[in-house]
Amino acid sequence: MDANVKAGQNPEELFDVVDERDAVIGRAPRREVHAKNLLHRAVHVLVFDTHGRVYLQKRSMAKDSAPGAWCSSCSGHLDAGEDYETAVVRELREEIGVAITEPPPRWLRLRACAETGWEFVWIYRLDHEGPFQLDPAEIERGAWFTPAEVNAGVIERPSDYAESFRYLWPRVSLELPE
Repeated sequence: MDANVKAGQNPEELFDVVDERDAVIGRAPRREVHAKNLLHRAVHVLVFDTHGRVYLQKRSMAKDSAPGAWCSSCSGHLDAGEDYETAVVRELREEIGVAITEPPPRWLRLRACAETGWEFVWIYRLDHEGPFQLDPAEIERGAWFTPAEVNAGVIERPSDYAESFRYLWPRVSLELPE
């Protein structure tokens, strides 16, 4: 395997390139999209249990961005030609082994910016108790946290969290019960 290719990631994987309105204007390989900071699309899912805790994943050290950092329960790029709803169902199955037929409810949309890695992001919320089957190429491990624990962690140890998660968490945590 090429030393520049991380486990579970294909640098030639095609993504839709979008304009500032999130309309598709072309396609490019993953490597080019990231190297040129082209606007593209992603989904994030936050999974909550009945106690109000959120499940976070610790990203695999093999990831090409934010290796070993805590991040959303599940996240990923949209493949070329894929819509957000199809991608979220696929990512849940591939990353954490949750098989659903309908996408969970949309929660919040983020515009593409440096903090999101130039991704337009739909954040989804899913109520689920687990257990989860983690893809080891994507995820080192996962754990449940109270929102207060995540709030404190993001403030006290920001480098422990992926930049995109540090950006999205304050926006969704405002809507969580105290």
